[in-house]
Amino acid sequence: QVQLMESGGGLVQAGGSLRLSCVASGSIFSINAMGWYRQAPGKQRELVATVTSGGSTNYADSVKGRFTLSRDNAKNTVYLQMNSLKPEDTAVYYCKFVVATYRNPLSEYAYWGQGTQVTVSS
Repeated sequence: QVQLMESGGGLVQAGGSLRLSCVASGSIFSINAMGWYRQAPGKQRELVATVTSGGSTNYADSVKGRFTLSRDNAKNTVYLQMNSLKPEDTAVYYCKFVVATYRNPLSEYAYWGQGTQVTVSS
């Protein structure tokens, strides 16, 4: 079993910054990908930023140049630095890890964090 714990959300004024963290724990054999998604009220969950085990990153066009994803492989942790925040960034942010476990190292499974609220006031 794998657990994800997010932190760092909150309320910030437009133009401000926040840093989200997500740490994975449990029986992790390998991490194949990790990233951040968000879901605003009344909207579908959308990709914000992802990174593969090889280091390839992908960002939503709406956050390019403002958000930066980073990781600490030794700590099984992924971060999302969010700068120049806008009211339209308001959403619940979820981290996602795609991992192989020691129980089944040849398969991969997706795990989600519980979500952290980010609210940007105008």
